[in-house]
Amino acid sequence: MSVKTAIGLMSGTSMDGIDAAILTSDGHRIETLGPAFTVPYDADFRARLRGVMGAPEGADIAGVERELTERHAEAVARLLAEAGMQAAEIDVVGFHGQTILHQPAQGQPGKGRTLQIGDGALLARLTGIQVVNDFRSADVAAGGEGAPFAPAYHAALTAQLGRPVAMLNLGGVGNVTWIGGETDLLAFDTGPGNALIDDWVHRHTGATHDADGRLAARGKADRVRIDTVLEGPYFQRRPPKSLDRDDFSASLADGLSLEDGAATLTALTIASVAKAADWFPTPPQRWIVTGGGRRNPVIMDGLRAALGVPVQATEDLGWDGDALEAHAFAYLAVRSLAGLPLSFPGTTGVPHPLPGGVLHKP
Repeated sequence: MSVKTAIGLMSGTSMDGIDAAILTSDGHRIETLGPAFTVPYDADFRARLRGVMGAPEGADIAGVERELTERHAEAVARLLAEAGMQAAEIDVVGFHGQTILHQPAQGQPGKGRTLQIGDGALLARLTGIQVVNDFRSADVAAGGEGAPFAPAYHAALTAQLGRPVAMLNLGGVGNVTWIGGETDLLAFDTGPGNALIDDWVHRHTGATHDADGRLAARGKADRVRIDTVLEGPYFQRRPPKSLDRDDFSASLADGLSLEDGAATLTALTIASVAKAADWFPTPPQRWIVTGGGRRNPVIMDGLRAALGVPVQATEDLGWDGDALEAHAFAYLAVRSLAGLPLSFPGTTGVPHPLPGGVLHKP
């Protein structure tokens, strides 16, 4: 397939805003990583998003979905304006949407559920650009975990690096891709990322996160609670495997001080990543960290101590970590247009390499 110019849009489990980015690719090689920016959500909309998590009965999911889609259309317009480009220069938009429910059935085709809100047809009409969305449903319907979905992009991005290498994304949930070669991939969710820390801090202070890990740095982690969580069934399951944002709760720190709770939840994130490394076929030469967690020095220092090999933020390699997932869904949209696989047995547990995504014309 010829090289396509794509916009990728991502609204992650941290619910902090829309990441938008431009990429050019033929679906195999990455030609260029284009401009990117983030549109933060205001507190009111973030609260409305929280209100539809888990798809509770009676929630205004349709109303929130329309507003989410309109905000994504505005993000596309702003990105194009900042890049000095016209909509006609974009071949496709990769629209992840917002995951509000994720319940894979662990290898049982047709039994799992995953739900990302975001109206692909409406976004195509609003932007005048064809849109690929609903990336995960085909995988879950075939018995896959439906996550993580960026490993194909991670493999392309790290093509010039020594192998094996591990790409760790610390968003609301942590996920890792072990890359031994272009198709030699193992990927899975490691455990809680930032979600529990964010929830704990928000509940007690109203802040959105533990800035620079300052609260955790002043606290003492409760190792007994951490070890109890790590003995749970999720951590004993062989990957590929995936989590919903709410599979773990910040309530596991209840009864602790603000600082000790933050320290405990932060240490749990670090320990779950270290435990994930036990599943790798061979140890990686280095870890590359993206997602909001890379900005938390307590997490990064803890990972370096726990993993014993170089741990770098994406920016150390010249990549914009804020844009990585948006670039990934731009790349996946190009692959979807070409009918190329988006998920693999080693990344989601799907029985065979599987294309995905639903195309909407403007």
